[in-house]
Amino acid sequence: MMNPEAKTFYKSLKHIVGPMALQNLISAAVSTVDIIMLGYLGQTSIAASSLAGNIAFILFMISTGLSSGLIMLSAQYWGKKDIDSIKTLFGIGLRICCSIEIFVALVAAIYPKILMLIFTNDAELIEEGCRYLRAVSFSYVCLSFSQMFEAGFKSIERVKIVTVSSSTALILNICLNAVFIFGLLGFPKLGIVGVGLATSISRCIQMTICLVYARMQKDVRFSVFCVFRRNKLLTKDFFKYSLPAVGNELVWGAAFATYSVILGHLGSDIVAANSVVSTIRQLGLVVCFGMAYGGAIVIGKNIGEGHMEVAERNAARLAKSTILSGVIGALFIICLYPVMPYVAELTETASHYRNIILFINAYATIGAAVNTVLICGIFRAGGDSRFGFICDTISMWAVSVPLGLIAAFVFKLPPLWVYFILYLDEFEKMPFIIRHYKKRGWLKNITRDIETVEKSLE
Repeated sequence: MMNPEAKTFYKSLKHIVGPMALQNLISAAVSTVDIIMLGYLGQTSIAASSLAGNIAFILFMISTGLSSGLIMLSAQYWGKKDIDSIKTLFGIGLRICCSIEIFVALVAAIYPKILMLIFTNDAELIEEGCRYLRAVSFSYVCLSFSQMFEAGFKSIERVKIVTVSSSTALILNICLNAVFIFGLLGFPKLGIVGVGLATSISRCIQMTICLVYARMQKDVRFSVFCVFRRNKLLTKDFFKYSLPAVGNELVWGAAFATYSVILGHLGSDIVAANSVVSTIRQLGLVVCFGMAYGGAIVIGKNIGEGHMEVAERNAARLAKSTILSGVIGALFIICLYPVMPYVAELTETASHYRNIILFINAYATIGAAVNTVLICGIFRAGGDSRFGFICDTISMWAVSVPLGLIAAFVFKLPPLWVYFILYLDEFEKMPFIIRHYKKRGWLKNITRDIETVEKSLE
């Protein structure tokens, strides 16, 4: 018989995780549809868009880190019902995020070749990737606004609008992809440029929905004018807790981008195979990520309310539930093996790579579930973003990336062996993460008294 405390937790978790998991599912489904549609354009378009997409991936990691810092602090202040501090923290995050992504958008629009050269030396892939980057560059600006607004909504448990905005944008992206790739409704066939253009338009709609919803709110009204709010103490706290989260996401994202660089120099077959399977892996992880990030909001609110023991028990419940979802996700990935040949048309070599990579990603999903719920969910709920940053930096940059480079360019191992070595990273760090969880050092209230915050106004 489930006790009332557990019932309350799972009810809150369901309220938050359901919409977030649906959002992740639609996002992964859109990526899958993109791959299927690009398959009609050829393997070169798949590989080029995958490599160019690493730019958006890195920016997404930066904004995710900033969003995590915002949610980390705001969820606890939401437990205290300190609305003014929440709005100030939102403005700080918005100011930083937009500055970074607008700069990268300008580079992608004006001189995309310098970005493509990071990932490949294949002239054909560079040319296709540059066309894509010019078309998709505006989406980076829209994404920075929408992600910070959505993070603000999540921190105060308004997750349904996040699902509505992102789902609307993603479904629109599918429709526009079809229109621009195949030349429907009288539009010319734009190929890979159409994919980038569809992304920019859909992200613009997503940003618009966030802005309109924010203006309709009465209790916590987020606004672009929040960027002008100043508070020395909250700014210090935001940097203290968000920078390690940004560093963590950036280190993790840059490492995965480096994996793509290594694979990109091993030929288009392994790149295309990885592009197809990575979308399937996203489908297997939608519930895991929804539970990890959604659970962080629930636990953070518990801590902000001062219920530390409740937060600790809820963290254990969150960990067990997320790991179970990871096992189910891994089985789901394996079950998709028979349909893989129908997802995208690949060469014989790329198809062979894809089949093996699918199983590698299945076991990696379980490791990702364990590490994500602890680092991005439980630790960050208690304000501990530093440990994950240190752990990922060591495991990925001192172990996985060097081993991958040595395997690929020194020993010149076959591409599949290089891939296998790269994707052991989740299990290299897992023992240290579990040990840190059991020590309970992550369980902290990081909010300030309202009087103290008011005294530090700039």
